[in-house]
Amino acid sequence: MNYEDLLEEARIDGIRVYENYRFRSPRIKGLYCDGSVALSNVLHTSAERCSVLAEELGHHYTAVGDITDMKSVSSRKLERLGRIYAYNKLIGLTGIVDACEHRCQSRHEMAEHLEVTEEFLVEALSYYREKYGWQVRYENYVIYFEPCLAVMKKI
Repeated sequence: MNYEDLLEEARIDGIRVYENYRFRSPRIKGLYCDGSVALSNVLHTSAERCSVLAEELGHHYTAVGDITDMKSVSSRKLERLGRIYAYNKLIGLTGIVDACEHRCQSRHEMAEHLEVTEEFLVEALSYYREKYGWQVRYENYVIYFEPCLAVMKKI
């Protein structure tokens, strides 16, 4: 799924997306509030915009209320749910297999193929390792997260 696909999904679901928003803090990349998403003007690549938009859409689908107070445990949990939604939307086990089938040989190549940032990909792989352990069976494949990422097709 690419940035344009996410914009179309947002449009269909009635979510307004404001690109190139100038936040007071350069640390804020995106924000979801009441059916609207604002994306920062510091997002320069399609991969950056795609990663942030997917997470903000995740907040639309998974969060209720104001979750901006990161001192609150419930806010941190909801923030993580939005991020997990984005991992599954943009990567998922299907994306890992697809990238390997397309002969991606590095994290950089894999991130480029999946149209996400390398940082986002590394965080997603860490999440999947946490969720599934060192390996997971998926369709006709076994995905290994340790000692390094590998995908083996069952014969």
